[in-house]
Amino acid sequence: MEQWQQLQPGEFWRMLSEGKLDPALIIDVREPEEWEYYHIKGSTPMPLSSFQDTWERLPQDNPVYIICAHGVRSQAVCRYLNEKGYGSLVNVVGGMAAVSHFDGFQYD
Repeated sequence: MEQWQQLQPGEFWRMLSEGKLDPALIIDVREPEEWEYYHIKGSTPMPLSSFQDTWERLPQDNPVYIICAHGVRSQAVCRYLNEKGYGSLVNVVGGMAAVSHFDGFQYD
């Protein structure tokens, strides 16, 4: 059973644009070359390939917003963190492909 929230890309972008979301709490689990291609300014890169070594650095006192390219890896990360007992997780549905167009960027 899922123990995290699913946030639609439009709502995510609205919260970010209105300053209701700290960019540092956006955890981008894409790989470095994907990060270089496009990322949300101020977000935190934590590539999936090394995530098992870095996840314990996540803040415990705030919700974290997990994002990837299309929403598949972020969903897996939410499941992994949930199994580790981590709470306050939010998966960004559709990932950067869905979010980037709100920024005027065409993510391929």
